[in-house]
Amino acid sequence: MSGTDAATGTGRSVVIEGAHVVTVDGAEYAGGHVVVREGRIAAVGAGPAPDAPGAERVDGRGCLVTPGLVNTHNHLYQWATQGLFADGTLFEWLVGSYEIWGRLDAGVVSGTTSAGLAHLALSGCTTASDHHYIHPSGRGDIVAAEVEAAREVGVRLDLARGSMDRGKSQGGLPPDGVVETLEGALAGTAAAIDAYHDRAGDAMTRVAVAPCSPFSVSRELMVEGAALARDKGVRMHTHLAETLDEEEQCLAEFGCTPVEYAEKLGWLGPDVWFAHAVHLSDAAIGRIAATGTGIAHCPTSNARLGAGICRVTELLDAGVPVGLGVDGPASSELTPLAGEMHQALLMARARRGPQALSARQALEMATLGGARVLGRDAELGSLTVGKLADIALWRVDGFGYDVVADPVVAAVFGPTPPLERLWVGGNTVVDRGELRTLSAETAAARGRAAHRALTQEVNR
Repeated sequence: MSGTDAATGTGRSVVIEGAHVVTVDGAEYAGGHVVVREGRIAAVGAGPAPDAPGAERVDGRGCLVTPGLVNTHNHLYQWATQGLFADGTLFEWLVGSYEIWGRLDAGVVSGTTSAGLAHLALSGCTTASDHHYIHPSGRGDIVAAEVEAAREVGVRLDLARGSMDRGKSQGGLPPDGVVETLEGALAGTAAAIDAYHDRAGDAMTRVAVAPCSPFSVSRELMVEGAALARDKGVRMHTHLAETLDEEEQCLAEFGCTPVEYAEKLGWLGPDVWFAHAVHLSDAAIGRIAATGTGIAHCPTSNARLGAGICRVTELLDAGVPVGLGVDGPASSELTPLAGEMHQALLMARARRGPQALSARQALEMATLGGARVLGRDAELGSLTVGKLADIALWRVDGFGYDVVADPVVAAVFGPTPPLERLWVGGNTVVDRGELRTLSAETAAARGRAAHRALTQEVNR
C-alpha cells in the first residue's frame, strides 16, 4: 500500500504559515511557511507562502513545525502488560512476562497495535518500527492483524518481524513454549516480507528481519536471518548490548562481546540497526561507526529497567546514525515519543554535562536520525522539498511555553507541547489533539480488551 492509499485518503494541498519552521537538515524560519502538494513538501521558507490555489491554509502562529517523529524501536503487543514486574531487572522482567506473552493471538495484537499506534500518533509520531518476536502457533495471522490495525490508524509501520528459536532447553532465556523452530521463524519472516514489504518511496508498510536477541536466538537463526534479509533486500534489526548480564553471558558462552559476536555473524553494516546498545566500549563504537550500523536509543526503558545509559554523545561524535525509540509500553509505561527527546537530553547530560546533547540534537535524533536508522532518510525525517509530507505542528504559545523564547528548547526541555496537527503524507491523522482516523476512544477500548484477554489469569 502506498502513502497516497492510506486510510485517510489522498493527500491534499496544505499551506502552513506563520509558524517557527525547523527543517532539521538545515535552516530554521521564524514566521515561515511549508507548502504540501500531492503528499509531498512543495515549498519551505521564510515569510508568507507562495500562492497555492485551492489549498487548505493553516494558521501556524504560535506553533512550531517539525518533521513527524520517527520511532525506531517498539513492542506494541506489550501495551497489554503495562505496570507488571515494576522492580525487576531486564532478565527478571522478561522471565515474568514470557508466560503471559505466550497467550498472544491475532485479536490481542490487533488491539494493542490500535492502542499503541494511536498513542504514538498523539505524541507526534508518523513512522513507527515495531519489533514483534512472539508468534505462538495456531493463534491467527498476527502479522496481518498488525498491518491492518496500523493502516486504520494511518501511521507508517516498519514491521521488524522478530523471532526466537532458543528456549530454555537450548540454554536460552524464554520458555520453550514461546519460541519457533529455526525453519518456522525463517519461513514466517520470508512470508511477512513477501506479503507486506512495500519498496515504494511513499510506503506505509516496510518489513525487516529481526531475530530477538543473543540470549533467545540461535547462531543459525542470526546467520540465516542475515542471509534472508540481504537476499530480499530488507533491513536487519535486533537487541544488542542492553545489559551487563548480556555482556557477561556473551563472554562466557561465545568468548567475545555482543558487538564482536554480532560482527562474526554478519550483523554489522549500513542495513543493520541495534536496539539499546547501552554497554559499548570505545572499540565497539568504532566498529559500529565504521560499518554504518544504526542505533535505536530508548532512554526511558533503559532507566526503568536499570540497564544503564547509552553513550549517545560518543555515538553521535563518531558519526553513528542514532534514532529514538519508546521500546515496549510494558517497560516505558506510556512514554510518548516526543518525551524520549526530553529523556535523551537529560540522560546524556547526567553522564557528560550540560553540553553533552542539545535540544536540536535531540529533535534530530527523533526525526532525521530515526529516518536514517530505518533507511528512509531520502524520503522522511526533514522538511525538505520533495520529501513526504509527514509533519507535526506543535502549540508553543500556551501557559508556560509562551515565556521560553526558543520554541525548540520549549518543546524538548519541558513537557511535550500540545499537538495541534499531524499529517502523514499530507493526510490529517491528528487535529487539535484528537485523532481523525481511528478515534482515541475506540483505540483505548481495543487496548483495554487486549489487556483483559492477555492478563485475565494474572489478575485472578
